[in-house]
Amino acid sequence: MKVSETQAAPPPTDEDAAEGQQAPEAPQTMTGSQALVRSLEMAGVEVVFGIPGGAILPAYDPLFDSEIVRHILVRHEQGAGHAAQGYAVATGRVGVCMATSGPGATNLVTPLADAYMDSVPIVAITGQVSSKAIGTDAFQEADIRGITMPITKHNFLVTKPEDIATAVAEAFHIALSGRPGPVLVDISKDALQNSCEFEWPKTLELPGYRPTTKPHSKQIREASRLISEASRPTFYVGGGVVKAKAFAELRELVELTGIPIVTTLMARGAFPDSHDLHMGMPGMHGSVSAVGALQRSDLLIALGTRFDDRVTGELKSFAPDAKIIHADIDPAEISKNRRADVPIVGDVKEVISQLIGRMKEADVPDYSGWVAYLDEMKRRYPTGYDEPEDGSLSPQYVIQRIGELTGPDAYYAAGVGQHQMWAAHFLPFETPGRWLNSGGLGTMGYCVPAAMGAQVAHPGEIVWGIDGDGCFQMTNQELVTCALEGIPVKIAVINNESLGMVRQWQTLFYGGRYSNTDLNSWRIPDFPKLAEAMGCVGLRAESRDEVDDVIKQALEINDRPVVVEFVVHKDAMVWPMVPAGTSNNAIQIARDMAPDWEGEVL
Repeated sequence: MKVSETQAAPPPTDEDAAEGQQAPEAPQTMTGSQALVRSLEMAGVEVVFGIPGGAILPAYDPLFDSEIVRHILVRHEQGAGHAAQGYAVATGRVGVCMATSGPGATNLVTPLADAYMDSVPIVAITGQVSSKAIGTDAFQEADIRGITMPITKHNFLVTKPEDIATAVAEAFHIALSGRPGPVLVDISKDALQNSCEFEWPKTLELPGYRPTTKPHSKQIREASRLISEASRPTFYVGGGVVKAKAFAELRELVELTGIPIVTTLMARGAFPDSHDLHMGMPGMHGSVSAVGALQRSDLLIALGTRFDDRVTGELKSFAPDAKIIHADIDPAEISKNRRADVPIVGDVKEVISQLIGRMKEADVPDYSGWVAYLDEMKRRYPTGYDEPEDGSLSPQYVIQRIGELTGPDAYYAAGVGQHQMWAAHFLPFETPGRWLNSGGLGTMGYCVPAAMGAQVAHPGEIVWGIDGDGCFQMTNQELVTCALEGIPVKIAVINNESLGMVRQWQTLFYGGRYSNTDLNSWRIPDFPKLAEAMGCVGLRAESRDEVDDVIKQALEINDRPVVVEFVVHKDAMVWPMVPAGTSNNAIQIARDMAPDWEGEVL
């Protein structure tokens, strides 16, 4: 298990217990609540996002005295969960959120599902009614363990105080090791109130849980053989590379082989956009060159990715001529959607490192003709945008200028919808690990609390949230948290007065029948005034001439949150686009134009 130097590791498992460990402290008698707080401290937790309530209240008393764990009081439990995600993504450490039983716990369901889909390591601590009342429909009782079983990597119900330390230690180990993911620890109120002898476990016994990190050498050898025999190979890189922090290794392998690369929505920044071999982001709203690289390839080297439907389109027509090398730490993903010719189970950083060693000894073909073909596709079909004919503000221009004036070293969080796709195309993805978004679940409301979590993780860095007027109205209350806690996030609200992505589909596929997508958010709410009411600075730009000024103002303010409303053209579209359920070959670059894969425009 790899952890940050600043975060304490849970105890080793029984298989990897190291010699020379410090002698454990002598057992001390304390309440279950004190044991919980001590356990969080032992796990290296520095911040918890949460809201107290009846069942979890006993834990808040000793938490009040902790000199190690900072508690940030959010305004909604969903905000706590997404903030924990933002913290985890921005640090590579485990994010922690806390809630009470019943509605407090169920409000964590969405961020738990989001973290599960995107492999984000978070631990959720929830209170539960007293153990004797479980199953009686007691006040604020919910079977949160049963509810979250399909959307957590593992979860616990703890009813004895002496079990708390082990459950917490195991939760942190499971969340961060192997394929990362969310773990829930539900603790009954009487377990928090009763006393026990606290003892942090020396080792963890997790029979059956042994993630494979080192790939099989035979599979690496077979992968290198396929690469050497291919004519049109493509690196298809997903979020697993980001989780493994395999950025340097990836670049070395790409440059060693000269093979073009595409990076999915979850892998933006893992490889610099400016590199000659980078063909862009594939998928439903990917670049033509990236989609073409996958469709025309004869070998896909899939690293830390899961052949998601948003990338493959109609699965039977995806990359029809390609053999597949599929490397992932989760064996359940291998051949789940597309059969792998060479399956490789292991940590993708280890996989890439071993592939580098093999390819240094191999005869690597000259792929310059294949790269030139894709370069021509990239030249002919750039990912651009048209300025609105009515003179209104282009949302793509706004996002592009935020990136240009801020630079690639800032952290960027996005909501979900059109602005997310524009951000994925027009922000400067040159620095790895700086991109936060909800990929698999597509959760509206993710942006503001996730940006908050990233800012807490990196208080001296610039954190921008790129949000839509629809997403922003779901979780903007966390700006109150930011104002009170001194968390100076910057939120750009791309206001097109509608649920933009749904409106785009209604335009293209429903004859312009805009059923319930008009938000009428022209001054209702007045976003700058709403921001000011929440203790933030509120700014607005309505024309191209105002854009740079408000961005520069926002960048100069670092003592409180800033909200900048950009009033943009209502019918701006995200292009390219592959209509849902169709082949990637049907990619559209405008309403009535699409390239075929012989280099011609239909």
